Amino acid sequence: GSAVARPPAARCEVRVGSRPAGRCGRGRGKGERRGPGKQARRGRGSSEEPRAERCLPAGRGAMERRRLETAGSSSGSSSSSGSGSAVAGLPPREDSEMALAGINMLLNNGFRESDQLFKKYRNNSPLMSFGASFVSFLNAMMTFEDEKMQLACDDLKSTEKLCESNEAGVIETIRNKIKKNVDMQRPTALDVDRLQRQIIIADCQVYLAVLSFVKQELSAYIKGGWILRKAWKIYNKCYSEIDALQLMHKKRSQESLTSDRANDNHIPAMSLHQESLSRLKGAVSFGYGLFHLCISMVPPNLLKIINLLGFPGDRLEGLSSLMYASESKDMKAPLATLALLWYHTVVRPFFALDGMDAQVGLREAKEILRTKESIYPDSSLFLFFKGRIQRLECKINSALTSFQTALELAVDQREIQHVCLYEIGWCTMIEMNFKDAYKSFARLKNESRWSQCYYAYLTAVCQGATGEIDKSQEAFIEVQQLFRRKNNQIEQFSFRRAERFQKEKPTKDLCVLAVIEVLYLWKALANCSPSNLQRMNQACQEMSEPLTIGLKHLLLGAIHKCLGNTDGAVEFFQLAIKDELSRQANSYIQPYACYELGCLLLENPEMLDKGKALLYQAKEEFAGYDFENRLHVRIHTALASLKEVVPQ
Repeated sequence: GSAVARPPAARCEVRVGSRPAGRCGRGRGKGERRGPGKQARRGRGSSEEPRAERCLPAGRGAMERRRLETAGSSSGSSSSSGSGSAVAGLPPREDSEMALAGINMLLNNGFRESDQLFKKYRNNSPLMSFGASFVSFLNAMMTFEDEKMQLACDDLKSTEKLCESNEAGVIETIRNKIKKNVDMQRPTALDVDRLQRQIIIADCQVYLAVLSFVKQELSAYIKGGWILRKAWKIYNKCYSEIDALQLMHKKRSQESLTSDRANDNHIPAMSLHQESLSRLKGAVSFGYGLFHLCISMVPPNLLKIINLLGFPGDRLEGLSSLMYASESKDMKAPLATLALLWYHTVVRPFFALDGMDAQVGLREAKEILRTKESIYPDSSLFLFFKGRIQRLECKINSALTSFQTALELAVDQREIQHVCLYEIGWCTMIEMNFKDAYKSFARLKNESRWSQCYYAYLTAVCQGATGEIDKSQEAFIEVQQLFRRKNNQIEQFSFRRAERFQKEKPTKDLCVLAVIEVLYLWKALANCSPSNLQRMNQACQEMSEPLTIGLKHLLLGAIHKCLGNTDGAVEFFQLAIKDELSRQANSYIQPYACYELGCLLLENPEMLDKGKALLYQAKEEFAGYDFENRLHVRIHTALASLKEVVPQ
């Protein structure tokens, strides 16, 4: 939603042929050693053909590699013959390993190679078809181009249809015949295939719902909500069934080992079933966990609607499921890892889920990066999250280095380049290096399709803070022209703030104040050094314009809070609450000041009641102000954590 500072999307598509073939997942710099098996790969096929064999697990021989190529070719050529092609290609185990390899390619800067691999084998199985559709969906979400959105919808529906083909119907029929005796049967390949298809159908429905939500129309929201409800029911059913199958398999395995220890012929088969069930548990845990995690962070005022749709929202259950998925051998394991990193480095600090202690999430994020470093040594995405951690630790120079390196590695992925450029802009703004900051945001304004209005506003305030007043006013006028999404809170805020400077020229002092305001609203003041906080304090103190007094006091309270001056922070927040003029000019100031003061008082056991009263005041007495939803989530989190500490 608009409450989160969403990373910018970029105008980019998966480019086939834009890089030399033969690079699997990562670029090779000057002097870097070649990967194993390089000589064996030379001369195999055209330069545009994906090298699927390079991504297979180590130890497989040349015969198997050739067999995979043959399987891929024969399946691809028969794709028009009917639904049988969906299962006539790769064996399930090789299928899942190749799908995982394709996702790993994508995360190791091999967007083009990953796209080629999935497209080549998409008719071999539902898994590879889903991989191709996922890349298409990712491309659509990063470009926001209508034609890419439509292509992603078509691809996802095609994968969904493949999973609902006649083959699935036959399997379902067989399953129903043995359902009465299911407790007497071992998990079979039929169970695995059926569950795999159902999970993929649910995944496709989730992504189709997301594409529907992007349209931001009432009918699209209703349609998307209904699709999500169907997906959740499938996830929940599959999750429960896989749990039951795993328990049954464990029991049967123990019985078999006890009664038939002399005959070891059953052991490989049982091991294979257990491995398949474990992978399926990882597959369903990704969607199941994301549902729990995302719904647990829905603003309280929307929870009634969510509950009517039958969605749960257990944050711990969601995190546990995502952790299981990230450690599995399913193709979505790397995506679960990225989801966890996103939660720990973006969501937790932004919504203040740990109160004043931001280090809890950072420790977990650093541990995830440490364990995955050998798998993704030069991944621009993992370097991005490393930079996020460094920024949150106030190591701004190190963060800038990480983001800059990630920017250079993502040479063919402009959408990832723009995510890194966005963070570079924020880091330079945190350092009060306004010139470099506005250059980053100006480039995003010109290249990105996500929110040009928002980027124009950031360009305007940073450019004005350097003293380039005329150019700053031009950028403020652009904000008005680029205002597109009237339901987007960020664009609404940018539009209202820029409206004043269409006719009157901004001043350098007002632009500096606007930069500090943005840093506060996006929870970035805590990332600033004490020396820069002192500079901001001085800039705020010098403001005397009546319309900015309430904002000035709110920002001074936040700055003193970051500097550790609790008494000063309390005094300024109290002044901000009392400023009635701010209700007209900046309607969010009083509820935010109530929240900030309430949180400070909660740290003093003698002031708990007063702190709680202020939080409820912020929640119940104000409405219709900027960024209301994000504040409600923070209030809800603060009150929930208080109940855990102080039994009611």
